[in-house]
Amino acid sequence: MRFLTAGETHGPQLTAIIEGLPSHVELAPEAINVELSRRQKGYGRGLRMQIEQDSVKLVAGVRHGFTTGAPVVLVVENNDWKNWMKVMGADAVAEENEGKRRILRPRPGHADLNGGLKYNQKDLRNILERSSARETTMRVAVGAVAKELLAFFGIRTACQVLRIGEVVAQRSDLPAQELAEITETSPVRVVDKVAEAAMIAAIDAAKNDGDTLGGIVEVIVEGVPVGLGSHVQWDRKLDGRIAQAVVSIQAFKGVEFGIGFEAAERRGSQVHDPILHQADKGFYRASNRAGGFEGGMTTGEPIIVRGVMKPISTLYKPLQSVDIDTKEPFTAQVERSDTCAVPAAAVIMENVIAWEVAAAFMEKFGGDSLEEILANLTNYKTQLERY
Repeated sequence: MRFLTAGETHGPQLTAIIEGLPSHVELAPEAINVELSRRQKGYGRGLRMQIEQDSVKLVAGVRHGFTTGAPVVLVVENNDWKNWMKVMGADAVAEENEGKRRILRPRPGHADLNGGLKYNQKDLRNILERSSARETTMRVAVGAVAKELLAFFGIRTACQVLRIGEVVAQRSDLPAQELAEITETSPVRVVDKVAEAAMIAAIDAAKNDGDTLGGIVEVIVEGVPVGLGSHVQWDRKLDGRIAQAVVSIQAFKGVEFGIGFEAAERRGSQVHDPILHQADKGFYRASNRAGGFEGGMTTGEPIIVRGVMKPISTLYKPLQSVDIDTKEPFTAQVERSDTCAVPAAAVIMENVIAWEVAAAFMEKFGGDSLEEILANLTNYKTQLERY
């Protein structure tokens, strides 16, 4: 499977095209809209979340509630487009209007300056409109489609926030479904209520200071069969593909699996997972310090991934920058932003990982219809039982 997205943060719409979905996957806008709504929640979000009430349209590849096997096209219209038509329209405009809302002062931490230099753009709006985290709307929509596919085969995902700024939450080992139900009621997506209150206070303090906060989020994927991914080539290792996908999310700067960087502090006997066998369950691990991966392949244990999100780069007390025309020092330009988007980032990461797992699942058990995939999976499970 593969997908492409298109669209700008203040353009008329965001679009995604998904290729390779099998036929007969039940798919309704409501299932995708649930994930889009989750992405817009979380304490610390800005005014944009009040403007955009994201809702998807299925415009191709789905008929009478089920995929047909053809490419699926998703569209999310931008409600704010009416206020940006003259600024962001595709049609040519008069020369005196060309520079309306032109961005001249690149924001530190964003793609503004690098993109302007690379694409020879003298209006940095042509960079920030696409590099904006608004783009993750469609990656969440695509991930929601992947989650519908995975759910048919009993694979579930969940996420939780482990840290915002200096506040650390107690990590929960609850099953994915139960974890999802609890964190969904938390404004910062945690189980730990003491940490929740401290996180909200920290976000309020940062907002009052015109500053921003980052954090750490965790995603859990349960029900994954052994053997997704492969050891035979570097780019087929599923943990590597997930790591790349995570750090491709705007503002994400690091990723770890299982005990992650803590492994550097331990001896090998406290890092690796002993292998056990029972007649009724086959091979399994006594622990899951590896986070569900060995040799780039799933072990059958839950996938556990953590990502670190830096504080959002747009500050209401902006850092120093330079005007690209005059080369004079100025404070960076300010665009609409959030104080903290860590709870929303957890949802984005969950859906991004769901896509990668679904793509690897299709590579292993691929077929043109859901029924063919199920037959392939059933045959594989029989093979494992005979091993």
